[in-house]
Parts: sequence; C-alpha cells; structure tokens
Amino acid sequence: MRQHPIGTGPFKFVEFKPNESIKVARNPDYWKHDRPYLDGIEYTIVPNRSTAVLGFVAGKFDMTWPYNITIPLLKDVQGQSPQAICELRTTNSRGTLIFNRDIAPFDNPDVRRALAMALDRKGYIDILAQSQAKIGGVMLPPPDGIWGMPPDILKTLPGYDPDVEKNRAEARKIMQALGYGPDRRINVKFATRNIGIYRDAATVLSDQLREIYIDSELDVIETANWFSKLARKDYQVGFEFMGGAVDDPDAIFYQNYGCGGELNYTGYCKPEVDRMLDEQSKEIDQERRRNLVWEIEKKLLGDAARPIIHHTRAATCWQPKVKGLTTMANSVYNGWRMEDVWLDQ
Repeated sequence: MRQHPIGTGPFKFVEFKPNESIKVARNPDYWKHDRPYLDGIEYTIVPNRSTAVLGFVAGKFDMTWPYNITIPLLKDVQGQSPQAICELRTTNSRGTLIFNRDIAPFDNPDVRRALAMALDRKGYIDILAQSQAKIGGVMLPPPDGIWGMPPDILKTLPGYDPDVEKNRAEARKIMQALGYGPDRRINVKFATRNIGIYRDAATVLSDQLREIYIDSELDVIETANWFSKLARKDYQVGFEFMGGAVDDPDAIFYQNYGCGGELNYTGYCKPEVDRMLDEQSKEIDQERRRNLVWEIEKKLLGDAARPIIHHTRAATCWQPKVKGLTTMANSVYNGWRMEDVWLDQ
C-alpha cells in the first residue's frame, strides 16, 4: 500500500521518488467516463517555499502547491508574474497554542488561563499575515464559516477583549498570585515544527509570553518526528495548526477536544463537554445546533483548552493556461481531485 497505492479516483499512481516527485496518470476506469481531462499530473517536491515560488514565476510549474502562498509571498508572485491567477482563501485551519497539561507548570489551570490571556492576536496577525488572517474561536468565523461565533460574542470571552494590555494585566495578576514575577520567571522549551510558518509563529508567540514572566527557547523539531512527539506529549508548550476537512462541528470538536480524540494533543478531557458534543451532533435544527456549538466554544475558550491564535488565509496561484480549477473557502483538503482541470495550450 505504501509503495503502490490503489484507489478509485480520477488518477492512478505511477511513481514516487522521495524528495523529488510524485506522478499520477489518467484513470481510464474512472466512474465519470469523460473525466479527468488531463492525461496526468507531476507533483515536483520542492522543500523550500521561496525556491518553489521562483520556479512558478519562471514558468517551470503550472500551479503552486494549494494554499502554500503566504500573504507576503503573494505580493512577490503578483509583482514578478502579473499574468498569474491567484486566489486568497480562508483554509479552515487554525494556529493554536498547545501545552502539556500533565507537567508543571501547565498542569495548573490558572497558568493555562494566563497564557490564553497574554495573546495579542491582532499583533500576531499584523506581523505574520499583514492583517489578512482572521480572529475567531474554535469554528471558522463568518462569513466563510457558518458555525463560528460573531465578533460581539467573541470579544466577551477571556483573552478576546481588544484591549490587549488589559488582558495581560489580568494575566500578570494570575501569575503573581502563583508566585511568579520579574524576579521569578518560568523557563521552558517552545516546541515547533521545522517549517517556516511554524518557526515564525513560535518566535512571535515566545516573545508574547515574556509579558507574563515566561521565557522560552525554541525547540525546532523535524517533520518526521513532529507528530509522534505530539502524540507522546513529549513537549512542554508549542505551536500547532488545527485543520478541518469540512466546516462542521463534529469534524473539529471530537478529534481535537473530545476525550481520547486522535488529534487532542493537549489531553483536554471533560465528560460534561463530551456530553455537549453529543447533544449538538444529534440536533437536527440548524439554528438550535448553532447555539449549542457556541456554548461549547465558550466552554473550550474559557477553559483555555487549546487557545486559538488565528484562522489562516493563504493563496493558490496558477498560470492562465490552467482552466477549470475551483478553490475552496473552508478546507485545505477538498477540491483537489483535479478531475475538471484542463490546459489551454
């Protein structure tokens, strides 16, 4: 299965060369008899994002990797390749602060609450996304998301008051009550994946946590080891993206916050929250379900279960000869069967 995967999609596996390329070919037995239009696709593996962008600008590639163009890189692409078609989308992916609640000092709920109160989300977005990312709760915020809380409710929750200094003053009071202060600081390793968007995020967040007497050293971890370390809880505090295949509460809540959820890296587990998850999942009236979802979000954010820093926005670019491509506004995973794409050459 790993060496020669078999599927029922529009394309068939041809070849995989590690660190070089993946090739697929048209599946003549695809159930849509007139699809796909393309004879095949070759995905060139380029580890460095800037190098990949230069290749696209030079015309070596027909497309960039989906949602791989950050806001600063988008301006570079548009400046160097004005004929390129680029679409900026929300991705249903959130940057999150994670901590190991099984070890001190993060086993203390007051410390976790102080961390959530210390976040300057707007400052973070201004630095890393040139103000283009979005502030939200757990669910994708409107208008792209249909379940996210409106801003007037969100700003009433811990850490979401636009007055960052007020939030941080409260966080410092919490830390001082626990005995921490300018002369007694916490030293931790801040875990981050060895990818640019992770390293940049960890650097900004490390600087923000200094405001509440937490000093950190970046612990940069290679991708091959990253997810296994998270699953083992072999970290103190760190940064991780939380993606969603669809904009639906079941897809986000259960695996990331439910007791025993596969992607619940922080180990958050409350039976009463699990009961709330089941209740909203069974509700067939969408408006009532949305209100139940908001109550769950309030609980998760109030508990600092896994603080949401931002909801990402990123771009996909392609050459004008690429036709029939539709990018999604609420998932990095869907829309890439490429069955409707063709080349006008």
